Amino acid sequence: MIRLFERLVIKKETMNTVRRSIFTNTPLSFQVTQILCAEPLKKKKKLDPAILRAREEKKKRKLEKQIRRLEKNARQLKPLDECEVPETLYKPEDMKIRTRQVAPMSESEVDSRVRLMKDWARHRQRQALEDLKMIDRLAYSQARALDKLRQESEELYQEAIQIDPGFLPFKVKGPVVTPPIENYDSPDGEYVDVSKKW
Repeated sequence: MIRLFERLVIKKETMNTVRRSIFTNTPLSFQVTQILCAEPLKKKKKLDPAILRAREEKKKRKLEKQIRRLEKNARQLKPLDECEVPETLYKPEDMKIRTRQVAPMSESEVDSRVRLMKDWARHRQRQALEDLKMIDRLAYSQARALDKLRQESEELYQEAIQIDPGFLPFKVKGPVVTPPIENYDSPDGEYVDVSKKW
């Protein structure tokens, strides 16, 4: 019995040395992982089909409820606090004071306003068309000039189509690197989020 135990110990030691010799730090060598022993799977408990069906129905109802809630809130826009009227101004007594009595407009005034709006729309349409025509004329003349220049000299054409760095002048004065502030305790990046959740 002792000899069998000694043989097992010797065999185990030789296996460990073999395994240790296989491990190296180079990425192209073989590496052996330890043996993982499998265990039998846990036996599943059989549940009543009615209970399973009830659970599925509950999950389904919960999802439908969430979908309905999202659909209801999808149509609501996020309110702008700056544009909202305070609720104190909605009081009935304040509403009576703040409402203006606007005199109804005469038919001639309504007609003149409609004519004015139509004239303005026509004027803006003409102006937009003239702008488009002018842009087309400029682009056509530029392309024609570049074609003629290319026929004359390829080098001049290549120079002409280069981007001019001095076209938009940009000058900056100031230190390139800001010197460090002595004894500055830098923040760790924590902040309190006070934005409203919608």
